[in-house]
Amino acid sequence: MTRRAVVLGTGSALPARRMSNDELAEFVDTSDAWIVERTGIRNRHVAGEGETTATLATDAARRAIAAAGIEPADIDLIVLATATPDQTFPASATKVQAALGINDCVAFDVQAVCSGFLYALSVAESMIRAGSAQRALVIGAETFSRILDWEDRGTCVLFGDGAGAMVLEGRDEPGEQGIIATRLHADGRHNGLLYVDGGPSTTGTVGKLRMQGPKVFIHAVKNLASVMTEVLEVAGVAAEEVDWLVPHQANARILVATAEKLGLPAEKVVMTVADHANTSAASVPLAFDAAVRDGRIRRGHLVVLEAMGGGFTWGASVLRY
Repeated sequence: MTRRAVVLGTGSALPARRMSNDELAEFVDTSDAWIVERTGIRNRHVAGEGETTATLATDAARRAIAAAGIEPADIDLIVLATATPDQTFPASATKVQAALGINDCVAFDVQAVCSGFLYALSVAESMIRAGSAQRALVIGAETFSRILDWEDRGTCVLFGDGAGAMVLEGRDEPGEQGIIATRLHADGRHNGLLYVDGGPSTTGTVGKLRMQGPKVFIHAVKNLASVMTEVLEVAGVAAEEVDWLVPHQANARILVATAEKLGLPAEKVVMTVADHANTSAASVPLAFDAAVRDGRIRRGHLVVLEAMGGGFTWGASVLRY
């Protein structure tokens, strides 16, 4: 029997400061009505003093470990997906490791922007399947507020900060539970549609996020519908068998359009974008944890995860929770 990575527990964390659209409109030329109509976003959380990608990741990790019913010392792999690390190096995953009191385990970051958590999940699942890890902590964490141009209303209204985490365990006889199939893609030709205009080897600065929203929307709907069809075929399941779709929380219109293309009813889509905005690599695990904790996602449910981000990168995963 093929070894499978099973989700033991999930957790999430948000910064203390919650910023509504009305509060944002006090210093940006926008309005609650304008933002809600175009994105579905009503609130976002913004990291304050002392809150970083690593601190949020650590808080989410602690909750996931507690939900899994294990100890931090039981973790032998940490994969952290982020585009906003605390430092250029070392990896923020190692800061999480130290904060959790884990003296020795494999720990590294993965950078695929909004698709980062799916990339990280695939790496961890592959290492578990290969036998090089038994229990993995997979995290998506971001502080995008630190790379936003707060005078650009086309981007600053869209993003928020947060973290989400999953604990995976390798099982040789998992039954139906576990990650069934994952498919990942990238197309670097579209770099100029969604990017940050800085970096260590180019400008020597962090830079600010830039995006051509309408063009990204078109690619997102097309690519996400395609990869979800692909991953369902690989997993050998039909769309009507899916209990929940947990998409990247970028824009409510993208979420609805993607579900419609797949033939999934809106009531099967987990949507947290109204309260969290786009938290990049954190959005999928954050939404998954929210649905687990409020009782929507239950053991035995078939769940599809999907995301697309700058690069472009995109992917989808099918798992039985």
